Amino acid sequence: MRCEIIAIGSELLLGAIVDTNSPHIAGRLHTIGLELLYTSAVGDHEARIADSIRLAMSRSEVVITTGGLGPTVDDMTREAVARATGRALIFDEALLGQIEQRFLRWGRTMTENNRRQAFRPEGSAVIENPVGTAPSFIVDTGRSVVISLPGVPREMEYLLDNAVLPYLRRRFSLTGIIKSRTLHVSGLGESVVDQQVGDLEKLENPTVGLNAHSGVVDIRITARADSEAEADRLNAEVERAAREKLGDAVFGANADTLEGVTLARLAGRGEQVAVVEIGTLGRLSGRLAQADNGRGTFRGGQTKPALDPGADAQTLARDAAEQFGAACGLACVVRAQNNTVEVSVGLWRAGKAGRWARGFGGHPGLAPEWAANMALDALRKALAG
Repeated sequence: MRCEIIAIGSELLLGAIVDTNSPHIAGRLHTIGLELLYTSAVGDHEARIADSIRLAMSRSEVVITTGGLGPTVDDMTREAVARATGRALIFDEALLGQIEQRFLRWGRTMTENNRRQAFRPEGSAVIENPVGTAPSFIVDTGRSVVISLPGVPREMEYLLDNAVLPYLRRRFSLTGIIKSRTLHVSGLGESVVDQQVGDLEKLENPTVGLNAHSGVVDIRITARADSEAEADRLNAEVERAAREKLGDAVFGANADTLEGVTLARLAGRGEQVAVVEIGTLGRLSGRLAQADNGRGTFRGGQTKPALDPGADAQTLARDAAEQFGAACGLACVVRAQNNTVEVSVGLWRAGKAGRWARGFGGHPGLAPEWAANMALDALRKALAG
């Protein structure tokens, strides 16, 4: 079953707001076994909206639009859906009565332009909106369905869960689900991870995909099944294979974070950590302070403007541990020299020191996150023994 989302509103194309509706809808569609293949955004122009809907209907069975259902002149979704599906736009007196009742209930005066919201494509099914003024609707053409939802996230989410998803289950006799599990890998580049799990990426069910960001690689495992238990079983088999191939480079799954996992290991040993940072804007300290177990295991941190002459990351790590009375010290240093950026990390624990350094070829603004992840990964591995 192919699905498509069209986000409507010129403000999206102008960069004035970010479309958060489409990712939310995508996640909810997965829970009932529907696969999203396309998303798009179109401005407030009736002909272009209609063209987008026609294209979506030509390649998808489910088309969901968001936005353009308000009372103003530039809210054109009603007209565009009618135009795209070859239907007349009709005025619904019963729908107007519902809108009027909401205004009475809220103690507000309805303006004349709110009457526009009582128009809908002929033959459409109305989705009553108890949490807003914009009624939504469904047009079923036989081959595909067009579902138009408000652009206000709170209203859209309510109608999606309470009306749209149950309708789609009935309409398409959906019994299966799609369920994902994401493994997190640190200390290995995306190309290395790809070499290790490349055979898993060729599977059809579950599917396996990679996503790299700032020194962490996510492995997303997604299974289709008739039940949640079956999906979990399929995902678990692939997860087990991935962990066997990658070993301790896999530090967690789903909501696990590198700082959370590392601090949990520290807490299990009754140890604490202190940090010092140069050129990172305090990125590592901020993540440790906000993480679970941070209060008991993160002793404190400081930022310095530059590396002292003759000092290195190992020395900084030792000094941080001694200053804050912690068992472990971490140092993160980001230095720009001669048009190059170097990231170095120092670790001091139980009288032993280590240092790691690498050149950084990405955007300089990403270097602090890389440095923080390098430092956390070094400490995590030191605590594994």
